Amino acid sequence: MALYQVKIAYDGSEFFGFQRQGEARTVQLEIENSLRKIGWDGQTITAAGRTDTGVHASGQVIAFDFEWKHSEEALKKALNANLPEDVAVHAVKVANEVFHPRFEAISRCYHYRIYCQPTRDPLRDRYAWRVWPPVSFQDLQLAAKELIGTHNFAAFGSPPKKGGNTIRTIFEANWVSHPEEFLFQIKANAFLYHMVRKIVFLQVKIAQGVWTLDQLRDGVHHQVGQLPGLAIPNGLVLVQVQYQNKIFDE
Repeated sequence: MALYQVKIAYDGSEFFGFQRQGEARTVQLEIENSLRKIGWDGQTITAAGRTDTGVHASGQVIAFDFEWKHSEEALKKALNANLPEDVAVHAVKVANEVFHPRFEAISRCYHYRIYCQPTRDPLRDRYAWRVWPPVSFQDLQLAAKELIGTHNFAAFGSPPKKGGNTIRTIFEANWVSHPEEFLFQIKANAFLYHMVRKIVFLQVKIAQGVWTLDQLRDGVHHQVGQLPGLAIPNGLVLVQVQYQNKIFDE
């Protein structure tokens, strides 16, 4: 028996999130079903994070115990052969016996894409948020800078457990301008529930002139309530989970 750590990617459009929810189609359920098809008799896999309905991932990390008598590459191929087209295993390694993909993670990085256009674009809307009126890129950048550091982010999300700690450290937060779209990159030690989508929503509203930098600062530094709303899940991707000892080549 060995503990395997696995890097996966998925298109979250047709999933009710990552975490198993009865018979609802979730990423966890599909992975566990594929494992059982190749002889796994475990109860559950563990993951670095639980993405919401519609959220995607290119660097999610999971772990599970498995008595597998073949190579890591063979396990990767066997899993991919039994997974649906919207989930893929990208890397497999044997972990140390105490590895936990969530508790040992030192940072998570998410990307969020937006584009500004008065009418919808069906070919882009699966992976980006269409916003209109257009945004000021300069204001997006200014808003992102306000988020960096260790703060009580209670005004931007809720903890995994009721009454839990809401202090988080954001290491990086910035916007990059690409042709016809803007990309938000954020890296933190951990995130509250809905925190990234709330942050994106508020930055967009600031860049549209609906909210202000001062109001955002009040939320960051004094936990003052913020404008209600969330960015849609479609534009959000979990791109990387980092550990003290790199487990995959990045």
